[in-house]
Amino acid sequence: MALEPGSAQRSPSPVSSGRASPVPRPSRARPDDELLKKDKAYRRYASAVERALSLFETTLQEWADYISFLGRLLKALQAHPSHIKAVPYKETVAKRLAQCLNPTLPSGVHQKALEVYMFVFDLIGVDALSQDLALYLPGLSSTFSFASLSVRPLFLSLLENHLVKADPSSLRPALKGIILALLPGLEDDTSEDFERTLQIVEAFRAAVSENDDSRARSRSGDGYFWQCLFLASITSPSRRQGALAFLIRKLPKLGEPWRKRTSAAPNGSAHADGQDATVPPAAEAMTTPEPGLLIRCFSAGLSDDQVLIQRGFLDLLVTHLPIHCAVLQERAREEDLQRLVAAAVGVVARRDMSLNRRLWMWLVGPDPSQSAENENSPSSPSSPVEGPMTPGGSQGSMRTRYFESFGLHPLVSGLQKMIARRKVSPAERARPFRICLSLMDRWEVGGLVVPEIFMPALDSVREFKTSAPTKEQFNEVSRSASIFFDGVESGLIWGELLGLIATAMRSSACTLKDRLDKLQLAKFIINHFNVREEEMLVVHLPLVTLALLVLLDTEIKGSEDRGIDSTMSHTSLAHDIAQNLIELIPERAFLMASSGGTTTTLSRKNHQWTLRNEEILNGVRKFYVQDQGNLEISNPPFSARDVGELLLRESGNLVKKHLRMENHSSSLESATKLLTVLLRKTPGTEGLDSEELFSVLQEKLSSSLSSGSDSLPFPTLSAITSTVTCLSQSLGDRVLQQDTGYQQRHLTPLLVRHLWTHLSPWNPKYHVESVACIWELQSTVARNEALIEATICGLISEDSIHGTYAVCRADAGRRFSVLWTHMLQMQGKYTEASSEGENVADESRKTAKGYPAAPQFESILGRPLLLLLDALSVEGTELSVFAQGWVHHLASADRLLHFFVRKLITFYQSDPDIDHLKENNAFEPAPSLEAESDTDHLIYYVQTLSNVLRWFAGSTWTTLANVAVNDDDGNDAFLTTRGFEERQSLQVFFARLCLRAIKSPRSAEGLDAQSVAKLRRTALVALHQLLRSPYAAPLVDLQVEGPLIDWLSISTEESHSTIQVLLLDTTLAALRLRPTQEMPTIKSDQARRSSKETMRSASLSISTERGEKEPTYSFQLPPPASLVKCLQKGFAAPSSQLVLDNWVNFLSECLPFYSDTIFQVLIPLVESLCGQISRTFDLLRFAFETPTPAPLVAPEATLISLMNGLEQVLAKAHACLVREEMKSASIKSPEATQGFFGNMVSGVFNTESPQARNVNANNRLTVLLSFQDTVRMCYAIWSWGGHSSIAKKQDPASIASFTYTTLRTRNRARRMLEHLFTAEALECLECLVEIWRTSEGTEDLPSHSVFSLLHVLDGSRPKNTIPAIFNAIYSRTNPNALEPTSKSTFKSDLGGTDVAAFLCGYAQSLDDDAMDEIWADCSTFLKDVLANPFPHRQTLPKLLEFAAILGEKLDNTSFGDQKRMRRELSDLFARLLTALFTTRPMGHSHESSQSVTPLDKVQGVEQQPNSPQRRVTSNNEDVVTILARIVPSLTKSLVESDRVLGAATTISTSVISPMFKAKTFPRNLSESVLELLRQIVRIPNAQKSWKKDVGDAFNEPRFFSQPLSLAQSHWLTLLRSWSINDKDRIIELLSRLSAPTSAGIVFGVGASSARLEADRKTQINLRRIALLVLAADEDFFVVNISSITEKLIELLTATAASSPSSAVRAEIYMVFRALILKTTPLHLAPLWPILTSELHSVLSSLYPEDRSQDLYNQPSLLQACKVLDTLVVMDPDDFQLHEWLFLTDTVDAVDHQGDWQPVALADDLSAELASSASPPLSSAAAHGARSSSMSTTAVRKPLLSGLGGVIDVSSSMAREELVRTVLRPFLSQLSIHAFESTYAMGQPDWKACRDGLLEDLFEEER
Repeated sequence: MALEPGSAQRSPSPVSSGRASPVPRPSRARPDDELLKKDKAYRRYASAVERALSLFETTLQEWADYISFLGRLLKALQAHPSHIKAVPYKETVAKRLAQCLNPTLPSGVHQKALEVYMFVFDLIGVDALSQDLALYLPGLSSTFSFASLSVRPLFLSLLENHLVKADPSSLRPALKGIILALLPGLEDDTSEDFERTLQIVEAFRAAVSENDDSRARSRSGDGYFWQCLFLASITSPSRRQGALAFLIRKLPKLGEPWRKRTSAAPNGSAHADGQDATVPPAAEAMTTPEPGLLIRCFSAGLSDDQVLIQRGFLDLLVTHLPIHCAVLQERAREEDLQRLVAAAVGVVARRDMSLNRRLWMWLVGPDPSQSAENENSPSSPSSPVEGPMTPGGSQGSMRTRYFESFGLHPLVSGLQKMIARRKVSPAERARPFRICLSLMDRWEVGGLVVPEIFMPALDSVREFKTSAPTKEQFNEVSRSASIFFDGVESGLIWGELLGLIATAMRSSACTLKDRLDKLQLAKFIINHFNVREEEMLVVHLPLVTLALLVLLDTEIKGSEDRGIDSTMSHTSLAHDIAQNLIELIPERAFLMASSGGTTTTLSRKNHQWTLRNEEILNGVRKFYVQDQGNLEISNPPFSARDVGELLLRESGNLVKKHLRMENHSSSLESATKLLTVLLRKTPGTEGLDSEELFSVLQEKLSSSLSSGSDSLPFPTLSAITSTVTCLSQSLGDRVLQQDTGYQQRHLTPLLVRHLWTHLSPWNPKYHVESVACIWELQSTVARNEALIEATICGLISEDSIHGTYAVCRADAGRRFSVLWTHMLQMQGKYTEASSEGENVADESRKTAKGYPAAPQFESILGRPLLLLLDALSVEGTELSVFAQGWVHHLASADRLLHFFVRKLITFYQSDPDIDHLKENNAFEPAPSLEAESDTDHLIYYVQTLSNVLRWFAGSTWTTLANVAVNDDDGNDAFLTTRGFEERQSLQVFFARLCLRAIKSPRSAEGLDAQSVAKLRRTALVALHQLLRSPYAAPLVDLQVEGPLIDWLSISTEESHSTIQVLLLDTTLAALRLRPTQEMPTIKSDQARRSSKETMRSASLSISTERGEKEPTYSFQLPPPASLVKCLQKGFAAPSSQLVLDNWVNFLSECLPFYSDTIFQVLIPLVESLCGQISRTFDLLRFAFETPTPAPLVAPEATLISLMNGLEQVLAKAHACLVREEMKSASIKSPEATQGFFGNMVSGVFNTESPQARNVNANNRLTVLLSFQDTVRMCYAIWSWGGHSSIAKKQDPASIASFTYTTLRTRNRARRMLEHLFTAEALECLECLVEIWRTSEGTEDLPSHSVFSLLHVLDGSRPKNTIPAIFNAIYSRTNPNALEPTSKSTFKSDLGGTDVAAFLCGYAQSLDDDAMDEIWADCSTFLKDVLANPFPHRQTLPKLLEFAAILGEKLDNTSFGDQKRMRRELSDLFARLLTALFTTRPMGHSHESSQSVTPLDKVQGVEQQPNSPQRRVTSNNEDVVTILARIVPSLTKSLVESDRVLGAATTISTSVISPMFKAKTFPRNLSESVLELLRQIVRIPNAQKSWKKDVGDAFNEPRFFSQPLSLAQSHWLTLLRSWSINDKDRIIELLSRLSAPTSAGIVFGVGASSARLEADRKTQINLRRIALLVLAADEDFFVVNISSITEKLIELLTATAASSPSSAVRAEIYMVFRALILKTTPLHLAPLWPILTSELHSVLSSLYPEDRSQDLYNQPSLLQACKVLDTLVVMDPDDFQLHEWLFLTDTVDAVDHQGDWQPVALADDLSAELASSASPPLSSAAAHGARSSSMSTTAVRKPLLSGLGGVIDVSSSMAREELVRTVLRPFLSQLSIHAFESTYAMGQPDWKACRDGLLEDLFEEER
C-alpha cells in the first residue's frame, strides 16, 4: 500500500534524500496481508513503524538525522510482537533503507542502514527473504562500489548470513546482479576482504548450482553461474578487473598442452590436426549450450582500455584456453573464433612487448623445450613423434605448423572482415594495417598471414579513396597502408602483384569486369605506394614487366585464334601498367652482372632468342612462388642483360602484332611507347629483330597508300614515327649496315606522305603533333639527307603533270602553310633552348623542350617554299590565290626575307667589295656575273621576291623597314667580311641589290642581252614594289559595280573560289570610283606601325576629348541595295570559306560607302556574321571533342577572319553613331554642383536635343543590340578551353593542337571584347551580368568565368568596372540622380538586385591589392546611397554584403591611411545597417519578390511576374540569409568591439526579436533565421544582445510546436550557449514547478479548468528542463541534480485529483531520459532508488487487477517504457544491478528450461497480457521484433524508436489498444533484444536515443 504524503511542514533535506517519494505498489497481493491487518497487535506495530517512516519525510536535514531516523526505525521494528515475523510497509522500508545507502552519505549512515537490514532479515527469515528478494537486494547491490573499510565487513556478513542462504530459485534471476555487486571486492587481490569476497562468490555459485536444471547436460552443474559471470564481464567494463581476478583463480583449464595431446595418440591415431575430440569435464559447464559468451568475455577483456586487464586475459588464453583446444576448434562457431583471434591480435596496436610476448605464445604455441622440461616428457625435439603434426624438427617449423593448423584461418578471416568493414572511421580503417605491421615482427605469423591479407588490404585502400569524405581522411589511411607496404618483403609484394596480373590476363573464369578490377588494383598499388626500392627497381620490376609482356603477347595471340577483339579495355590497361613499370626501371638495372651461377643462360641462334613464352613464365613463376622472390634463397631466373634483351624481344613482338592488325592505334601507341623507352634504357639491341620490324612498318605504310584509303590514324603514325626515330638513335652507325639503312630510308618518305595528310587546315586536330613527327624524322633519320624536303616537293608538285594546278595543289599549299607555321615555332624553341646554354652539337641525342635536335628549317622547307612562291607568278589559279593570301598575312615575314638574303648573297661571293654607293649617291660598276646560269638564278630569285613584295601587307613593310640584315646569325659573318659593317634594314639591302642589277653592263661575256634585259625588268619591278606606298590603292576607272555585284552573288553558288577573288577585287575597284571622304594625310611615322597598331586603328574606339575634330565627309551616293544581300550570301556560301579573308577585306573596304546608311544595314550584316561565327565555332569545337576523325571543318583562321569582319562593321557603326550624336547635341547648360555620379566619366555622349532624340535613340538601339549579340558570342568563344570541365571533354591525343587553337581564338575574342568595352562599357557590362545570372549553377559555363573574363580585359580594370556597376545600379534604383549619358538603356533583362548581387560576386573575386584602386569610388558610392537610401531599399541588403566584403579585403591590405579608412568603412557599415532596417522593416521582409515596384518601371519597361528578372534565384536571397553571411565578418568591418556589439544588438532587435514575438511564431522561423542567431551567439561578449531573445523564444508556450529539424540543427546549439551564459536558468525553471496539492480544489467546471491549466504549465516547464539538459554539455547540471530530483519526487506524488495531476508523469519521464543521456553513471547513483521504484509501479499498473491505473494515462505508460528502453540501450553500470527486476538479463532470456517461470517484470507482464489473442504488431513493435532477431547488429537501437509522439498516442489510442498493440510486443521482445545486443557486443546508439527524445518533446505535425 502506498504511503500517504504528510501534511506537516516540510523542511529541506540533504542531497537525494528522496522525501515525499511514493512507495511502489506490490505486483501481487498476498492473503497473509489481509489476515495481519485484523490483528490488533500488528496494527499497533504497524503504526509505530509508520510513525518512524514519517520522520524521513519531515526531519532529515543532516547526516545525523539519517542515523536518528534509522535508529527510530530499528527500535520500532524491534518492538514487533513475538508471534509476528513480518515487516509492515515493507516496500517503503526497503525504499528508505536503499536511500540511506546513498554514496554521498557518510559511512556511519551506511553502517546503521546495514544493521537495520540485518535485523529485518533476521526477523522475516530465509523464506520471506527469498520471496521479497526483489525488494531488498536492489538497495544493497551497489554498496560494495563505495563502501568504506568499516562498512565492508558488515556488508559481507549480511551476504554470508542471509542472502547466500536464500532459495536458489530466487537467487537465479538475480545472479548476474549479485555477481556485479561482489566484483568490486575482487579488484584488489591484496585487500583483506579479497578472500572472503571470493568465498562468498563461490558460495553463491554453489547455491545456484544446487538448483541448476542443466545437470543432465553438464557434469559440474555450475554452467549458469559461469554464463552470468561472462555476461557481467562483457557488460560492465568498470567491474571487469574483479571478473578477471576470479577467472584467474577459478577458471578451469579448457585444453591440454599440445605436446601432451599429440604424443598421447598411439601409432599416429591422433586427428590430422592434432585435436582431441574429448572436451574436458569443466568445459562442459562453460560451453553449454555453446561457448559464445565465453569467447565474448575474452574478446571484451582483450579490447579493454587498461593494459593490465588485457595482459591478464592474454595470460588466461595461454594457460587455460589454448588455441588448439577442442572448445575453440570444435565447439565454437567459426565466426566466434574469428572474433576472439581478432580481439587478441588487436593488442599489438599498443606496441607493448609484454602483451606481444603472450600473444605469440598463444598463437604459435609455447616453447617446446620449456614445455618438455616442465612435463618431463620423453618426447623431445631430438626424438620426433610420428604424425602429421609432429613437433619434431626445428622449433621454428613446429611453431609454424602449429599456427598454420589452428590460428591461421581464423586470424586471416578475422582480419579480412575487419578490412571489409566500410562505414567506419579512418582510424578503424587504418587499424588492420597497424596490426599486420606488428604481426610481421613474428615471422611464423606474419609470413603466413601477410600473403593472404596483402591484396584485400590494399584493395580496401583503393575503395576508401572513392568513398572517403575528405582527402585528409584518405591520407590518414594511406599513411598506415604505406608503412605496412614498406614492411613487406619485396619478393612477396611483386609475387602477389604478378599473381594478380596473371589472374586477370589468363583466367578464363574471370569476367571482363573482374579483369579490369584486378588490373586497376595493380595500377593503384604501383601509383600510390613505394615501389622504388633498389631491389625492386633492379630485380623485380624487370622480371614482372617481362612476365606482363609475355602475358600480353599470349593474350593477343589467343584473341586472334578465337576471333576476339584483342584491344579490349583490360589489354589497354595492361599496356598502361607495363608502361608505368618500364618508366620506373633505371638503366643500371640492365647493366648489373649476374649474381650467381644458377641464373639461366639463354641460348642464341642467329641472334634470335629461342626461349619460348611458357619457359619464361615458368621461370618467373618458380622464382616468385617456390622461392618467394627471396634473393637470399635463389638468384633471379635470368641475368640483368638477358632480361633487357627479352624485354626488347617481347616489346618488338607486340609492336609487330599490333601493326598487322586493323584499327588498333591505341594499343599500337602503347606498344611503341614500351619499345622506345626500352631502347633508351637497354645497352644493346641484339634481342630486337630490327630488319623484320622495319619490314613490317614498311608493309603497314605501303599497304595503306596502295589501297587508296585514307591515311592511317594519327596515333598509329605517331607510334610508328617514335619507333623509327628511336631505332635510328639506338642503332647508330649500324643503320648503314646490311639492309637496315635501306629500309629506313624507304620508310621516311612513306611516313612523310602519311603525315602530310594530317596537315590539312580543315582538320586542325593533329597539326602540332604531325609537324613534331616530321621534325623528329629530320633530326634523326634524315639529318644528312634531303629525303623529307624531296618528299614534300613531290607532294606539292605531283598533280602538275599537265601544267595546270588542280584543287589538290591549293590544298598542298595550305598544308605547307601549316607546316611552315609550326616548324618556325619549333625552330624558335630550339633556338631559345640553345641560347640557354644547351649543347646541341649532338643532334641525334639532344632535345629542346620535348622536341628533337633542330636542323635549320630551310633543310625541310627551302625548296617547297620556292615551289609555293612560284604560284605567285601564275595568275588565276587556286594555288596562286592561296599563295597571295598567305604572303599577305604572313606573320614570319622576317624569316622569309632572310631566306632571300641568303640566296641572293651567294651570287656576289666573288666580289671583294659589295658596297658601291658613294657619299654622293653615285654608282660604280657592279660586279659581273660569271655564267648565264647565275643570271637565270638571280632573275628567278628577284622575280620571286618581287611577287612576294607585291602581296605584302602594311605590317610586313614595317618588317622590311625595321629588321636589319645582320639580325640573322647565318648572314652576319659573311656580311661583315663583305663590307656590311653598319646595320642596314632589309629594305635598304634589297633596294641596293636591285640598283646594282639595274646598273649592270648592258652586255657581259657569256651572257645574253635578253637575259640582262630580263634581269633589269625584274629588278625594276622589285624596286617598284619596294618604293610603292603600302597605303596607296590603285584607281580603276570603271562603272560596272552593279553587274559585278550580281556576278559576285552568282559566283558564290559555284565552287570556283578564284572567280570570287577576281570579282571581289574588280568590284571593289569599281566601288572606289564613287564619291568618298577625303583621306587624311599619312604621316611618315604611320608607315612604320606594326600589325598590332594597324589592327588597333580599325578597332572600336571613341574620343575622350569632346573638342577633337572629326574628318569632313563629302556627299556620296549610297551603294546598290544588292550589295548587302551579296555580302550575306558570300559569307554564308560554302565555296567562299576558302577565300574568306578576301571577303573580309572586301567588306572592310566597302564600309566607308555606308557612312550615312550604316544603321539600315547593320542588323543584317551582324546577324549574318554572328551566325557564321557560331556555326564555324560549333564545328571546330565538335572536331576536338570527338575521338573519331571529324568531317572537314574550317580552321581557326576562318573564325578569326569572320571576327575581324564583324569588328570592322561594329567599329564603323559606332563611329557613325558618335558622329550623329555629336552633330545633334544641344548647347550644354551651366554645370551645377554634382555628386559622385555627376562627376563620374562613363561615356562621351553629350545631351541629345529633343528634335533628334527619336532618330538617335533608334540608331543607338540598333548598335547596342548588335553589341549584345557580339558580347555573348565572344564570351562563348573565350570560355572554350578555359575551364577544366571543358578541357576534360577533348580528345587527349590532340591536346597540343587543341591548346594552340583555343589560345588563338580566345585571344581574338578577348581583344574584341576589350574594344567593345572601350566603346560601350556600361551596356557590355550589363550583358555580361545577364550571362552571369543565367549561367549560375551550370557546369559547362560556370558563373565565375565571367569574373575571370573581366579580370583579363585591359579595358575592364577594377577602377573602370566598379563605377560602371554603380551606374547600372543607380539606373535601376534612382535614375534621376544620373546624367543622361551615364544611364543604362535597359536593353538587358536585369533588376537592381541582380546587379547588386553581381557587384558582390565581382568584389569577392578581386585581389586584395585592388582595394587601392576602387576604395575612393566605393566609399563615395556608399555615401551617396546613404544620402537618400529609400530608392535603394531593394538593393540595400546586397550593398551591406558588399561593404562587408570591402571590410574583409581591407583587413588583408596595408595601403593608405588604414586607420582613417577603417573608421570610414565602419561608419558606412553601421549607417547601411541602420538604413536597411529603416527602409525595409521586418514586417515587410518576406514580401513576394514578384511584385512590381515603381523603380522596376524605369523607361516604361514593366517586368512580368514570370520574367527572368522576377525569378527567385540564388543571388537574390532574403535579408536574413545575407545577414547570416556577413555577421561573422563584423569584427573586420566594424573593428571596434563597441560597434560590433551595437550591430549585433541592432540585428537582434530588428530581426530576431520581431520574429520571435510575431503571432505566427514558430511557423515563421526558418533555418536562415536560426543560422543568423547562431552567428550572433558566436560573437564574443555579445550575450546581452541575444540572451533575452533566446529566453523569450524558449519560454514561449508555442516553442515546442516548431519542426523537429530546427531543433536538431540549431536549437540544441543555441540552448547550449544560452545555458553556459546563464547558468541560473535551470533554477528558475525548477522554481516554476509547484508541488501537487489538493487544497482549495472543489468540484465543478472551475476545478477541471484550474487543474488543466496547472498541468499545462507543469508539462511545458518539464519539457523545457528536459530540452535544456539535453542541449547542455555532459554533466553540466550535475550541481543541480539534487534540486531536479527533489522537484521530480514532489511531482511524482501527484494523483488524478491533485493540481497538477498525474498527467504530468509523461514529461517527468522525459526529464529522466534526458538525465540518463547527459549524465555519467557515477552521478546518477541517487536516482536509482526513485527511478526503479517508479518504473516498477508504472509497469505494475498494467496488471489487470492493479488499482492504480488511474495514475498512469497512455502517454505516461509509453514514456515509462521509453525510459526503460533507453536504460537498456545505454546500459549504465549501476542499472545492471537492478536490470534483473525488469527483464531477464541472463541466458534464460533465450535458453528457457522446461519449467522456467519469468521473474522479471517485463517478461511476467508480457505473459500475463498474452492470455488473450493479440492482433498483428504495430509498425514500431514489428520494427523492434525485427531488430531483436539480428544478433550481429553493430549498434544497439531503442525498440520504441520511430514511434509517434505523446500527443499522437494520447489522441489516437485507448489504453487497451496501446497495451495490446505497442506495449505488450515491446515487453515480450525486450529481454531477447537486450541479450542479443549484448551477445553481438554492439555499441549503444546515443544519437537514436537523443532523436527519439527530441521527437517526443517537439510536437511536429506528422
